[in-house]
Order: sequence, then C-alpha cells, then structure tokens
Amino acid sequence: MSTSQPAAPAISLPLKLSYGLGSISYGVSLAVLSASVLQLYFNQVIGIPGVWVGAAIMLSLCVDAVVDPLIGRWSDNLRSGWGRRHPFMYGSALPAAGFFYLLWHAPRGLGATEAFAFAILMLIGVRISLASYEIPSTALGPELAPDYDQRTSLFAYRWFFMIATAAVMGILLYSVFLRQDAANPLGALNRDAYARFGTLSAGVILVAILASTAATHNRIRGLHQPPARKLSVVETFREIAATFANPSLLTIMGASVLGGAAYGITTGLSTYFYLHLWGLKPQAIGPLASGGLLASVIGVFLAPAIAKRFGKKEAMVGLFSVSLVTSLMPIAARMAGVMPPNGSGVLYVLLFIDVVVTAALALMAYVILTSMTADVVEDHAVKSGVRSEGVLFAANGLVPKITTGLGAFLAGLMISLVKFPAHALPGTVDPAIVRHLALIYLPAIALLSGASIAVLNLYKIDRATHERNLERLRDAAALAEAARLEVGASGAVERVG
Repeated sequence: MSTSQPAAPAISLPLKLSYGLGSISYGVSLAVLSASVLQLYFNQVIGIPGVWVGAAIMLSLCVDAVVDPLIGRWSDNLRSGWGRRHPFMYGSALPAAGFFYLLWHAPRGLGATEAFAFAILMLIGVRISLASYEIPSTALGPELAPDYDQRTSLFAYRWFFMIATAAVMGILLYSVFLRQDAANPLGALNRDAYARFGTLSAGVILVAILASTAATHNRIRGLHQPPARKLSVVETFREIAATFANPSLLTIMGASVLGGAAYGITTGLSTYFYLHLWGLKPQAIGPLASGGLLASVIGVFLAPAIAKRFGKKEAMVGLFSVSLVTSLMPIAARMAGVMPPNGSGVLYVLLFIDVVVTAALALMAYVILTSMTADVVEDHAVKSGVRSEGVLFAANGLVPKITTGLGAFLAGLMISLVKFPAHALPGTVDPAIVRHLALIYLPAIALLSGASIAVLNLYKIDRATHERNLERLRDAAALAEAARLEVGASGAVERVG
C-alpha cells in the first residue's frame, strides 16, 4: 500500500494559518487573471479583438489543463529529502512571479497578431508556474487533516486567504491604480497603471509562496513517502486515467464542466456590466470587491459548521442553488425595470449586499466541495492502493480550467455578437447593446449553473463511507508494516545462522 511514516501532528490554528497563507498567490491570480480583467486589459487597452482575447485565455487554460495532471502525478511520486510536494512549491516561486510581471508589461507597438501571441505565451507561463505551486500545496491538505470534519476547517482557511486576497487586490486595482480622476482621466484604460499593478502582484506572489512553503516545511517528516517505483510512460498515463475514473471524482468533474463555463462567462462580462449597465466608475467597483472580503470571513466560520450539521453534499448543493438565484437577481431586476436608477446610493447598497450574500454562499459551497474532493483521496487509495492527491486535485481543477477558458471565449463571442465597441468609455455605449448583452447572459448562466448543481447530486461519499475508507487504509498499513518486520526478522535469523 505505502511505506510507513510518522503520524502527522494534530491540526492547530498556526497550521491552518500557515497552510492557508499559500492560497494568497492563487487569490492574486483569481482577481487579476480573471476573464473580466484580462478581457478589459487585452481588448480595451492593448487592442486585441474580443474573440481573440477569449481564444487566448481558452488556449492557455487548455495547455495548463494538460500539464496539470503531469505535475500532480510527478509530485505524488517524487522521493526527496524535502518530501513529495515542497520541491515543487519552492521551485515555482520565481517563475510564477516573473511571468506574472511580464504579462502586465506588454511591449508597446505590437500589432494585433503579435500581441495575441504575447498574451498566449505569457498566460501559459503564468498558469503552469502557478499550478506547480498550487497543485502540490493543495495536495498537502488530505494528509494534514485526515479527519472528515477537520479537513473542511483546514480548507476553509485556504479559501479565506484566497478570497480575501482577491478582494483586496480587486480594491487596489480599481480604487487605487485604475481610479478615474483628474490625475488619471483614462481610468480603466490606463496601460501604465496595469503595469504598476502587475509589479505589485508579482511581489505578493513571490513572498506568499515562499512564506507558506517555509512555514509548512517542518511537516515534511510526518507526510507520506511513496515507495520507489519505475513506471513506463504508458503505465504512468494508465494510472492517471484510473484516478480520473473514480465515480465521485467524475461527478465533480462533470459538474465542473458546466459550472466552469458559467463562471468563465460571468467573470468575462462582470466588469462590462459594472461599467456600462450600472454606470459605475472604476473606483466604485473596488469597494464592491470588499464584499468578497466580508464573505470570506463569513465562509471560514460557517462552512465547517454547516457541512457538519447537514452533511457535505446536502449543504453544498443547497448553498450553490441559493447563490445562483442571488447572483442573477440584480441584472434580472434591471431588465424588468425594478432596480433603482444608476448613480443612486440605494442601487450601490443593493449591489454591495448582493456581492456579499452571493460570494458568502458560493464560498461556503466551494469550501465544502474542496473537502469532498479531499475525501476522494482515501476512496481512490482503497480501490487502487496508491495515494494520488496531486493527480486528484489536478483533475479537479482540470475541467474547470478548460471550461472557464471556454466561458471566457463565449463571453468574448457575446461581446462581438452584440457589436460592443472597443475602447468605449462608460456612458458612450448604446444602452440597447448593453441590454442585448444582459439578455443573452441571464439564460446562459441559469442553464449552465442549474445543470451543474443537478450533476453534483450524484456524488456518493458520505461520512460513513469516509470512515470505512480510513479504517481499511489503517488495516492495510498495519499489515504492510507487519510483513516488513517479519521479512526483517527472517533476514536477521538467516544472518545469525
């Protein structure tokens, strides 16, 4: 089954904090590599056609999705003095920061084709280098917290730092760097402002990765050490395929196909709606992002309790369902003519409340879903005899990356379909164009997200199943240890004789 190793130390608040810190790097990418920012930057600032931007995002995510399982598989089987995960985590810091810096410093004077090629190359570099940290780091979770409930709490801290960072970076981007005033009349179209923000983001990524990796370094001795194995390329891909075939993982991946596409469309169009449907200035978008910060605090405390009270699957499905309704309400209400007029304080308060409620519900659902993915680790280990946390979490992120890219492409297609003008300042776009975009958006998100929630109902692992899996793994480990001691004793007797 596996080689024996010392038991991992008990879960403590310092461990939760140090492990959670690592998701700061992903939080930066969540805020800044979202399709909403990339579409605005590459389309409206750099001048790449909207459909091309969507294609660049989709292509980079597809490449990343192919590489991710290989990163996960490599980190699952690496034998080193620093364990399976930490060499990847340390090694990713400089490349991730470097590619992130270059992405936001696009050379001037590039034609559309050259800028398109630059965007693809930089996005691929950023995504692969960040995955080289995120996948091994996330894969630590199941070993650090094998308990059914404690791992939900551990992942809640990871999501807390991720969402809080994304909120803070969003506030800085829109309220500080892209603030539209006399000193920055271009607002969200200011190319130099994006470059300065990219420099800051690269520094945050570098520090976060190194700090969290160093903080969890002392846990290496308590983690699983894989047995030495030599597998051919065919055998390697066969093991990856077997991991992907786990029924519960397939359920999560199937739901991610639909949910990822919806998320990609939403992030690709959110800034367009803020600027052109709601008439907000960039500096007004920033405070709305603070709603995500409040939501992260709510989520980190409530998600474990809700999951324990109602069960992981039931809680997750319920939370996702309500968040879908709340996310669509403001735009649907505007289309029905019942929202306050643009510029009113009441409208802004309603938008802020919706951000907090929707983000809190979705965050709690994602925390629980991540914990459910971690439960697949032991289920797969019982069935296959191999611990494959890296491949499992890579697989969990694989489909959303592809479909989020598809969603970004669809968002770009929608922008082109309604003939949304490039380099358009807020207030200059025909309201009929914005309304047309909203009427395409609403049914698309409702259908995709609703279908995703329906698929998640097929997930099978519950508390009892998880406890049985842990018991079987403990029994198998005890048998393997007894066999090892017996072989050692026999060898000693032979040498004496």
